[in-house]
Amino acid sequence: MRSAAAAADALQTPVQYLKGVGPRRAGDLAAVGVQTVEDLLLTLPRRYEDRAILQSIRDLRPGEATTIGGTVLSCGLRTTRRPGFRIFEMLVQDATGRVRVAFLNQAFLKGVFAARQQVLLHGRVDRRPTGGLQITNPDHEIVSDEEDDAWGEPIHTGRIVPVYEKIGSLTPKSLRRVVHDALQRLPAEVDDPLPDGVRRSLGAPPRRQALADAHFPPTGTSIEALDRFGTPAQQRLIFEEFFFFQVGLLLRRRESDTRVKPRRLVVDDRIRQAARDLLPFRLTRHQRQALREIVEDLQRPRPMNRLLQGDVGSGKTIVALLAALVAMENGLQVAFMAPTEMLAEQHYASISRVLSRSRFAAALLTGTLPARTRREAGSRIANGASQLVVGTHALVQGDVRFRALGLAIIDEQHRFGVVQRAILRDKGLDPDVLVMTATPIPRTLALTAYGDLDVSEIRERLPGRQPVKTVIRSEARRTETYDLVRTELRAGKQAFVVYPLVEESEKLDLRAATEMAAELQARVFPDARVGLVHGRMATAERERTMAAFAAARIDVLVATTVIEVGIDVPNATVMVIEQAERFGLAQLHQLRGRVGRGAARSCCVLMHAARLSDAAEARLRALAGTTDGFEIAERDLELRGPGDFFGTRQSGVPLFRVGDLLRDHRLMEEARRAAAAWIDGPEAIGPRLDAVRSAWTRRFGLAGVA
Repeated sequence: MRSAAAAADALQTPVQYLKGVGPRRAGDLAAVGVQTVEDLLLTLPRRYEDRAILQSIRDLRPGEATTIGGTVLSCGLRTTRRPGFRIFEMLVQDATGRVRVAFLNQAFLKGVFAARQQVLLHGRVDRRPTGGLQITNPDHEIVSDEEDDAWGEPIHTGRIVPVYEKIGSLTPKSLRRVVHDALQRLPAEVDDPLPDGVRRSLGAPPRRQALADAHFPPTGTSIEALDRFGTPAQQRLIFEEFFFFQVGLLLRRRESDTRVKPRRLVVDDRIRQAARDLLPFRLTRHQRQALREIVEDLQRPRPMNRLLQGDVGSGKTIVALLAALVAMENGLQVAFMAPTEMLAEQHYASISRVLSRSRFAAALLTGTLPARTRREAGSRIANGASQLVVGTHALVQGDVRFRALGLAIIDEQHRFGVVQRAILRDKGLDPDVLVMTATPIPRTLALTAYGDLDVSEIRERLPGRQPVKTVIRSEARRTETYDLVRTELRAGKQAFVVYPLVEESEKLDLRAATEMAAELQARVFPDARVGLVHGRMATAERERTMAAFAAARIDVLVATTVIEVGIDVPNATVMVIEQAERFGLAQLHQLRGRVGRGAARSCCVLMHAARLSDAAEARLRALAGTTDGFEIAERDLELRGPGDFFGTRQSGVPLFRVGDLLRDHRLMEEARRAAAAWIDGPEAIGPRLDAVRSAWTRRFGLAGVA
């Protein structure tokens, strides 16, 4: 028996050295994160086919996929009228009859097949133009020659066969060969990273068996169970991945809990009165609860790690600002980080207005500030003259120095990479961290992306606001939509017209938005004042346009998605979203949130092309069906899947290789419970704990919020 070290070496062998891979294919595999044999074996098939039952040739029916076994009677190449196009044909016989087999333009098979071979074939049965049946381009396996009576183990036919996603130049069939070769190279036993007690309680098969059975299941395994990843082998591998992820989160959380802030914040009657003086209205019940949870965290000795999530327009920013006031009243500075310059500018304007009633000053720091303005802002931040700093990623740049950073507030946090968040934290002495999102996180993802954060929620709508009516209309009803806008304009209200702006066609999209603004002004709403705003405008021009719209000096604002977050114009009561099928569900909900911010009834019109894909129609109907952002988040996860929910790997959500957050959410919860129990048990010490830490780091790296 090979040693455990040898088994580990086999799993960590670069895939380049597997039979049939080589440097080029290794590059294709590396592009999807597969670099070692272990990575490859943890890339499971997307589905399975039962090719174990051999059909008699006499029972073949056209149009069906079938598996047969038989003897090659004859084979050879046949030319066709098409230059260079040849067909390799075989005549195969079993005890019940004969059938033609055709391989189109695969002349190399002349050197593969020969008469008297025993073969297994799986493919589609077709009618031949000249009469009779044939199997075209089947998967094939030579299982013996005439003098060899022992049939070897088949890979592509005669069994339950794994079907993989194509990876670069590796077809599903070639991947099947490579995976089979990798499994053959493994020793009879491999080191099991799951702690013994956890594996026993789970009743899981050994890892070596689980890897083999997940790729090449034993005959008789349920295809239905395989395709839903419900077999013991698959479940064990999914649980293993989730277990390590949860252990890593819990370890990081506990390490965070051991840190002590250099200054413990206090809240006394003076600070409470300052908060009342700052606030021009009463908070909702959910706002008060969220603020209570945040302030309790601020007063604890360990740094706060809290997520504040709330629906569009639920009043998260004022809660965060009151938390900032507590920090500033304790002599500390606050960094408020926004994902875009436009949102940072809007936050700065609104925060400055509120802080004008206090003794504190805000500063703005973005990448496009003139050099002199930036230097002056940096000086005020460094000497403490600016107590609250609003900015973009410019806040994390090396030349920015804080005198006493005590609280970092990160808005729309899913748009920032974990490295940026870590750098911002490092600019203070273990500052408290509050991350906010107006894209509510489904509970399943909250266990992963934010598994090491405490969570506060604001689910209530602010008083006086009504739900936005959402309607779906095709291009054919454009006149009706414009009539709706005219009605609102005549009533003294304002409107948004939003165009998509996506990276692949940014220039075309921007031209379309610009041309539409001109068209609306000249021909559709000649008596209205039409403005245009987009992300490529100069900051000053964009600010002037937005200020004019907010002051009702512009009636119709044509915009790209720069208005997705942070725009607050209560007099805007109608939004028309052009080409709505091109937007994601969460983005549509964010855009819709720009109307309905006053007491008047508001409407959002989702305009779409004449023909819609099923997926696009499902998104639009989901949005029209509810205004609850938490419900929309769950639906968005179902429609898009966890890999796309946040957009990129840098968002903090790991790309699990085996598990699926939506499909396997119960296993994630089970893994979290098992991880918590294991960490508190006798096994979580010494080498075993080090091994688990190593496995977590190797798989997930910086995933999560440190």
